[in-house]
Amino acid sequence: MIRFALRLTLSGGKEALARLVIIAAAVAIGVGLLLSTLASINAVDRTNSRQLWLNSGSVTNTATAPVDPMLWRYHRDYFDGREITSVDVAPTGPTAPIPPGLAKLPAPDEYYASPALAKLIRSTPADQLGDRFPRTLAGEIGSAALPSPDSLIAVIGRTPDQLSTLPEVSRVTAIATTFPGISCSDCPGNGVRGDAMTLILSVVAGALIFPVAIFIGTATRLSAARREQRYAAMRLVGATPGQVSLISAVESTLAATVGAVVGFGLFLLLRPVVATVPFTGDRFFAGDLTLTAGQVTAVALGVPVAAAVAARLALRRVTISPLGVARRVTPRPPRAWRLLPLLAGIGELAYFVGRRPETTAGQTQAYLTGFLLVMAGLVTAGPWITMSAARAVALRTGRPATLIAVRRLADDPKAGFRSVSGLVLALFVTSATVGIIGTINVNRGALSGDPGTRSSVVHGGWIEDPPLADALPERLMTEMHAIPGVKSVTVVHANPAGIGADQDPRGQAPALVLCSDLARTAVLGHCPAGAGVAAVPLYRFYDLRSASDAQWPTVPISAEELAHLPVRLTYTTTDGSTAAMEQARTLMTRAYPRYPSRMVLDRGSSLQQQLAGWRQLANVVILTTLPIAGCSLAVSVVAGLSDRKRPFAMLRLTGVPLGMLRRVIGLESALPLLSVAVVATGTGFLAAHLFLKSQMHYDLVSPGAVYFVLVAGGIVASLGIIASTLPLLKRLTGPETARNG
Repeated sequence: MIRFALRLTLSGGKEALARLVIIAAAVAIGVGLLLSTLASINAVDRTNSRQLWLNSGSVTNTATAPVDPMLWRYHRDYFDGREITSVDVAPTGPTAPIPPGLAKLPAPDEYYASPALAKLIRSTPADQLGDRFPRTLAGEIGSAALPSPDSLIAVIGRTPDQLSTLPEVSRVTAIATTFPGISCSDCPGNGVRGDAMTLILSVVAGALIFPVAIFIGTATRLSAARREQRYAAMRLVGATPGQVSLISAVESTLAATVGAVVGFGLFLLLRPVVATVPFTGDRFFAGDLTLTAGQVTAVALGVPVAAAVAARLALRRVTISPLGVARRVTPRPPRAWRLLPLLAGIGELAYFVGRRPETTAGQTQAYLTGFLLVMAGLVTAGPWITMSAARAVALRTGRPATLIAVRRLADDPKAGFRSVSGLVLALFVTSATVGIIGTINVNRGALSGDPGTRSSVVHGGWIEDPPLADALPERLMTEMHAIPGVKSVTVVHANPAGIGADQDPRGQAPALVLCSDLARTAVLGHCPAGAGVAAVPLYRFYDLRSASDAQWPTVPISAEELAHLPVRLTYTTTDGSTAAMEQARTLMTRAYPRYPSRMVLDRGSSLQQQLAGWRQLANVVILTTLPIAGCSLAVSVVAGLSDRKRPFAMLRLTGVPLGMLRRVIGLESALPLLSVAVVATGTGFLAAHLFLKSQMHYDLVSPGAVYFVLVAGGIVASLGIIASTLPLLKRLTGPETARNG
């Protein structure tokens, strides 16, 4: 019977061959994208594992054999908005541990650099970057220690005496090889996750896999109605239900198997391209995009099995009765219970408002379950919403094309919704993602800062850190002012006596600044007329927003007394050029390596830095789900035309204009899309609001015009896809179709 099924599949004429090719091609695209998504998740794990060694100074690691301890100091630097990771090492003996990617430890005043950092140093003037490092480059760091080809990492050799004067120095006897866990959320090598995949990445993975699965399912249903008629004819001549099911399964499985094989090949071709997509803010190594044996097995077996199951379900009317197709009756209308999964997902997200799980793993499980339930609920509720919208339109229209379209949608809303289900999910994911990212951005401040603060350079520790120095050398100040593009250098003094602390609502002692310096640094505010020294809150120097309108209170201290107080930090304003900002940064870093220099942008909180990566993930989701959904829509519309070409041909023979039939097809696809799109968009915003309220205690902020342009563009593109398939109607519904049907 299997041999007969194969012969029937392969010798069914041009139509059967074309159907086989289309199904295989659609499945290949879906499988290729699915494998790329799974490989990207695996690549994140590999990326994380290759930066674990950076935690060596932050977590306890015990060597398996006695070794000489190594002094270890991790610190961050920046260049033109890019983070540079530096590790100072000073071995106390010949058996000190060696980090991965190095053949040996660098000698004092030597350093190893990642290939990207070495290239950047070579292409940049030394007074902007290279002068921050020793003069001798001992070699390049191997990929075993690099999270990404773009990673900027340096391992710098020091002497024990040099490191003994610097803060945050640890004694290391073993290189870290495991995740630090939740208790070390600030560890440098924490990567994208600590002990579990972050919530955002998990939701993104689910958002990517869902449309791909729908695309594969849509492809396997091509020409379902035509195949039903053929199998019903077989039943009439004596074929058993089991034989019909076997033939159907062989045909669908053959196409899906060919598509899966081609999809694996497509994945291999796409891998170099996918590696360049910065899912987490940086590129992947192409070799990191690998699949586990379980994933390969699940996809290789799961796609053909799913195709066979879909074929079996699609033909259940034929197997019950050989007259089932000829006697076609209206399917039972969807019931209101289809709304329950959607309501359950919303309810699950609402339950955790005020009950946020404490652990990352618990939050991932809670919120990911809710989002997946909502997505599944949209797919389940879609036919009911489509039916309700169609019935509502039927009551308010008298046009023939509209009546034909809405009556058919009301009779079989499942078929009508199926064609747009992928786009509905894409709209939900886009709305939820943009809502979450946009709200976080508004509440935590824009990463780019105000124009006034964007060109500033701060050198010194955080608020709780010790002062920078007792006093700044006059030569250093002269060199700073001599840098082309530097406008002002404000010296910010410590306030050990706590002068003016009673004026701060938090009771913190403000920093003390000469009013003459503030006059040259308008972005920081100003003093009252005639004042000599002002008290400025310390946080003001780290803020992304300018305070040019602020007037700071004066303090009863002279300029001479101020000069004898320790220097807390320096605040340098420039013309905004990279050369000026990086020269100022390099000069101050060389003079005071205890603390790095940072732009105001660099001073963004860790969550703000994560936000940049989340934005990138949002872009990946939007740019991936919309094309996949568009492909699903095109395949579904073409499949619907192919399945109903004989009824449409008969209508044309009875005098129905071709234009009316095109309007019917267009309305049948557009009405479910527009009606369910409204529900999907609203649900996306509601899910985003519940997540934000639970996780961060934020209220949803309405997205900007870019979002609405993007959604409108997506809907217009979808309507364009529908319109592009309509010319096929003329060719498919000619007189020969009615004769040969």
